[in-house]
Amino acid sequence: MRSKFSVARDDIAPAVGARERAVTAEAADKPAIAIVAGSLDIVGGQEVQASVLCERFRRQGYGVAFIPINPRFPRAVGWLRRVPYLRTVLNEALYIPTLPRLRRADVVHVFSASYWSFLLAPAPAMLAAKVLGKRVVLNYHSGEASDHLSRWGILVHPFLKLADEIVVPSEYLKEVFARHGYRARVIRNVVDTSSFRFRERKPLRPRLVSTRNLEPIYRVDNTLRAFALLRSRHPEATLTIAGSGSEEQRLRRQAAPFAGSVQFVGRVEPASMPRIYDEADIFVNSSVVDNQPLSVLEAFAAGLPVVSTPTGELATMVREGDTGSIVSADDPEAMAATIARLLAESDGALAMARRARAEVEKYTWPAVHGEWLAAYSGCEA
Repeated sequence: MRSKFSVARDDIAPAVGARERAVTAEAADKPAIAIVAGSLDIVGGQEVQASVLCERFRRQGYGVAFIPINPRFPRAVGWLRRVPYLRTVLNEALYIPTLPRLRRADVVHVFSASYWSFLLAPAPAMLAAKVLGKRVVLNYHSGEASDHLSRWGILVHPFLKLADEIVVPSEYLKEVFARHGYRARVIRNVVDTSSFRFRERKPLRPRLVSTRNLEPIYRVDNTLRAFALLRSRHPEATLTIAGSGSEEQRLRRQAAPFAGSVQFVGRVEPASMPRIYDEADIFVNSSVVDNQPLSVLEAFAAGLPVVSTPTGELATMVREGDTGSIVSADDPEAMAATIARLLAESDGALAMARRARAEVEKYTWPAVHGEWLAAYSGCEA
């Protein structure tokens, strides 16, 4: 007899048609999963990953409860989202009472960032799950893990010990946790390659795209500086900036001299991201704190040559001359020169894009599904 956590061959294969119906019929033999994460009212990598996992597991017949850490405010007080501190108090008042729903789960999968976000969202969920006797899988994503674990000490470590399993998306984060005495399992992020149209850019044009949120750690200001330098060689160059955040107004002022050539498209829903990539030719990333960004995997899937800093896991993902081009952090001059070189040597750039598209197969659902079931059960993948 199969246990709830055993992995059948049909579980790992993509569930479509008759196979999907057969898997659904076996739902009673499968673990009930509760996923605690931000909803897509927040557009970020964790939120997209949580949405993908919910959708994929449900499609294969698993009972999945989604518990958002950012419940929607009643319409009458929706304006409080704009008021610091008050919005946090109301959010917690709405979020904490939803945690008893965890009693219906066999395993509680908690997504986590760092600092105050860790204490306000994952920590209460893990406490509630342990009180209810549930298996807890903490899925930690933040590129700021090293600083978080080092500096927040007593506020973090007691909660980490509540996790039956710590899962991270990269070897980089696994090593960070190991330095602090924690064993972490690596399960890569998931990208739905079928959502992106892979195409070769012939000719390769200076149409750049950045899809990072407009926060200081992503240094979109350096992307803009690199763009300004590139324009001296390629005055026809354009840059599309997709994302929102605290730096938006400052970045708009910085881009003002390039009106018409730099476009801010704001927050983009996940379903619309493939179009953003399809309209561009080169993906650029200037982050100085990072882990395993979904945006780079999406660029790989869409066939864009990638130019990036090597922060976090990026040096492993974007291998110089193989799956992309690496430039040092805080070096817009090097980024501009690298983009110019790719434009001059477009055959090499397209070859890198083809290899990157093959690389991204490691991040698809069939590649990671069995690994998640193993984490839920505590077995080796």
